[in-house]
Amino acid sequence: MTSAIDIAAVANILQEAAFKEILPKFRNLGAGDVRMKSEAIDLVTEADEAAERLIKARIAEIAPDALFIGEESVAANPALLDSLAGADLAVVVDPIDGTFNYAAGMPLFGVMAAVVSKGETVAGVIYDPMGNDWVIAEKGSGAWLCKADGSQERLATVPSVSLESLVGCASTGFYSPKNRRIVMGNMAKVRIATSYRCAAHEYRAFAGGHFHFLMYQKLMPWDHLAGTLIAQEAGAYAARFDGSPYLPHHVDGGLLLAPDKDCWEILRREVFTV
Repeated sequence: MTSAIDIAAVANILQEAAFKEILPKFRNLGAGDVRMKSEAIDLVTEADEAAERLIKARIAEIAPDALFIGEESVAANPALLDSLAGADLAVVVDPIDGTFNYAAGMPLFGVMAAVVSKGETVAGVIYDPMGNDWVIAEKGSGAWLCKADGSQERLATVPSVSLESLVGCASTGFYSPKNRRIVMGNMAKVRIATSYRCAAHEYRAFAGGHFHFLMYQKLMPWDHLAGTLIAQEAGAYAARFDGSPYLPHHVDGGLLLAPDKDCWEILRREVFTV
């Protein structure tokens, strides 16, 4: 499938935003340049807002009819998110995924964009400003690591292994305290369960065959649309906790990704059931 918007052009826009707005401010943020949103671990920086403004302006140039959904735009106008489900064409953007890491001076953050057409994610890109490369997928065309020199490498998820040998990432911060204790206890059944606090790099690592699973509780579209499509195009099985497909308008219900459905079922039953 070819996206309704040139995903290569979107990839270049994310790179431009990183070079002009994100990287110059990395480890150069002043005290007033970092602000708390909902809680101490939910931050926004001047770089997030400046990068989103640039991306929005460039997307308007290449796709003037597309609805633009950005994390910071929705923070300013929460009602904007409600328009995604009915949009004929939308671009969903996270200007800096991993803002907590970015604000702390840790080089683990990314820039993400997804193209949604009539309620379906049809393309996604995750750009790594530090590595200057992209992971890109269009529905039905596979997932690819695209380097700045023009070379490309097709991505594939790693085959499943036994439960006790599984390595993955799990975000448990949005469970209730009671359920968090249950899930974190269950995670002792796998070999390693960690969190990068950056979905962009978690999805990149998973699609590249370095993790066996990913689990998320809160499903904001800018965090997961691009990564889920990329993972699926790399061969992963992805579904919400009740087994239903993950769609662009979903913001809850949990999300679990694994190499195949059998592994997904084992993880859901043995680790993430509460």
